[in-house]
Amino acid sequence: MPTTSTSTRVLPTPSPDRPLRIAMVAPPYFSIPPKGYGGIEAVVADLVDELVADGHHVTLIGAGPHGTKATEYVSTFDEPPSRKLGEPLPEVVHAARVAQIVERGNFDIVHDHTLAGPLLARATVAPTVVTMHGPLEPDPLEYYRALGGTVHLIGISDAQRRPAPDLPWLGTVHNGIRVETFPFQPKKENFALFMGRFHPQKAPHLAIDAARAAGMPITLAGKCQEPVEKAYFEAEIAPRIGPDVSLFGVADAVAKRQLYRRAACLLFPICWEEPFGLVMVEAMACGTPVVALRRGSVPEVVRDGVTGVVVDSPDELPAAIEAARVLSPQACRDHVATSFSTERMAHGYVAAYRKLLAPMQEPAVPAVRSVA
Repeated sequence: MPTTSTSTRVLPTPSPDRPLRIAMVAPPYFSIPPKGYGGIEAVVADLVDELVADGHHVTLIGAGPHGTKATEYVSTFDEPPSRKLGEPLPEVVHAARVAQIVERGNFDIVHDHTLAGPLLARATVAPTVVTMHGPLEPDPLEYYRALGGTVHLIGISDAQRRPAPDLPWLGTVHNGIRVETFPFQPKKENFALFMGRFHPQKAPHLAIDAARAAGMPITLAGKCQEPVEKAYFEAEIAPRIGPDVSLFGVADAVAKRQLYRRAACLLFPICWEEPFGLVMVEAMACGTPVVALRRGSVPEVVRDGVTGVVVDSPDELPAAIEAARVLSPQACRDHVATSFSTERMAHGYVAAYRKLLAPMQEPAVPAVRSVA
C-alpha cells in the first residue's frame, strides 16, 4: 500500500496571495512524464513543474517512478499497469488509494485528471477540480451530470465544453508545452507526418490517402496496442502500406521531436470532436504547420492560413498540404510560445483554483436582527 505523511484534516482557508497546497492526481497507466505515449501524463508533468516553480506545494499522486519537480510524490503502483490500459480495475484501485492519501493530507485543492477519481470527491474536505481530457460523448456526459456539484470542471477547449453548458465549469485552460524543449527547424524535408493513435477517430488512413494524392511520402508514428487499434490497423492501414509509407512505431520524447522538426507538415485528419490535440501544438512549436479537418478544437489551436490549413473535407487535404508548405515556420513557433506555453497553462489553473476558493476566504456576514 502507498504511504504518505499524515496531518490533521482541516478546511482549506488560503489567503488570496499565499501559495496553495495542491494534490495533483494523474492517471495510473504511465509514468510522469511518459517515456512514449501519454498525452495527459505529459501535460501533468509540465503543470506540476510550473506550479512548483511558482512557489506552490504540489503533492503528485501517480504510478511508478516520476521525473517531475513535485514537492512530494506518492505512487499507487510500483510499476504503471500500462498493459492494462483500457481496463477499468487499475484506475478504480488507483482512485481508492488516492482517496486514502488525500484524506491524510491537508490540501487546499485536489486536481484530478482521472475518470474514476471524481466519484470519491464527495468525501473529501478540499474541493476537487477535474480537468476534462476527453470528449463529452453521451456516457461521459451522464457521468459528470450525475456527479452534480461534487466536482468543478475545467475544459481544455471551448469546443469541448460547448455540448454541455449546464455542467459546473470553472473555465477553459488550454494545454501547454515547454516550447524551448522542442527543436525549431525552418527548412523542412519532403515528407508528411502523422503522430497519434492508430484509431478510426484519428484516421491515419486519411493521412496516407492525402499524402499520396499530394505526391508526398508519409511517416506514421503512434500507438497500436488496444484491440480496436489493432483491428483498425489491419483493416485500413495494412492494405495502404507501400514504398511511400513509413511506419515508425511509438515515438518517445526524443524521437517525436526529431520527426516534428523535419516534417513538411503534420496531418491531423480527425473524424471526431477532438477536445484538444496536443500533437498539433508540439508540431507547431518545431515550426511545422498543421493540415487538419475542421473538427473539435482544431480552429482554436491552429490559425488557419498562418500556422496551418484547416479544411472541411478529406478531399481538400491534398491541396491543403501544398498550401501549408509556404507557411512561415517562425509564425508557427511564435503562436505556440504566445498561446500554449506551460506558464500560461499554470496561470490559468491557479486563477481557476483561486476563483473556486474565493468564497471560503470571505468572512461571514452576521444576520441583522430587527428591533421592534
